[in-house]
Amino acid sequence: MPKITNEHIDQINRLINNNPSMNRTALSRELCRLWDWRSPTGQIKDISARDMLRSLDKKGLICLPAALKTTRIPGTGEDKIVYVEHDAEPIDAKLREITPIEIKIVSNTQDRRLFKHILHQYHYLSFGRSIGENIMYIVYSNSGKILSCLMFGASAWSCIARDDIIRWNAEQRRAGLPFISNNVRFLILPYVKVPHLASHILGAIARRISRDWEAKYGHDLILLETFVEQQRFRGTVYKASNWFWAGFTAGMGRNSNKDTAALPIKDVWLYPLCEDWKEKLRNAGGGSHG
Repeated sequence: MPKITNEHIDQINRLINNNPSMNRTALSRELCRLWDWRSPTGQIKDISARDMLRSLDKKGLICLPAALKTTRIPGTGEDKIVYVEHDAEPIDAKLREITPIEIKIVSNTQDRRLFKHILHQYHYLSFGRSIGENIMYIVYSNSGKILSCLMFGASAWSCIARDDIIRWNAEQRRAGLPFISNNVRFLILPYVKVPHLASHILGAIARRISRDWEAKYGHDLILLETFVEQQRFRGTVYKASNWFWAGFTAGMGRNSNKDTAALPIKDVWLYPLCEDWKEKLRNAGGGSHG
């Protein structure tokens, strides 16, 4: 840790006063950049910087913004969003330099809090909530750095574009929906710049998710789906990963009326996990689909 002088304290106070929207994490990272405070491997020492800031704040020499507070899901006692330290050093590399990747299923409280925090901080939809059957993945580089977070959850109850392709009736749909999973979140960390990484991750997930699902819930998957907001994204990553475009949503949510759409129009992308997937979904109530 550098020796902290009055000049350093003045600089910290100016940084805080001139950037009222910065939280403690952002302040510590900016100080590391200003002071070139790095480890021997070149990583910024933002955790050490944060400890130093807390110490100065406790002594009354600076006035830090309030720490992020934890909120809880009513009735569960589970932390909804908790700040979790993670390495946010930029990664600018070629795919071969960070592979093989490690795909880790979120299965304990610590990983779940990390997953929620990352989506809350970096994904435009935040974390949202997980209802019903779901699997969350955190993807790491070969050196242990976080690259991506994905969540697969319950399928949409009704999707005209998808349902028209499957050609099933209401009873078949009711029996088959548990064998479809919706990729409700897919985030590549914003400071990770690795060409072709997203399609590489989607391909790796597609090869394993049915086994993961069966291990967790006792049944396999037949189809993956996702809905891509047209005004924000083009679905290029899904196309590059061999998902196919099935159409688009009508945008008719529960607050819509017959004349106006309440939700953004989204492209529907599908990825079959087996052959004869349409037939297997129509007959999903009959047992194994391997």
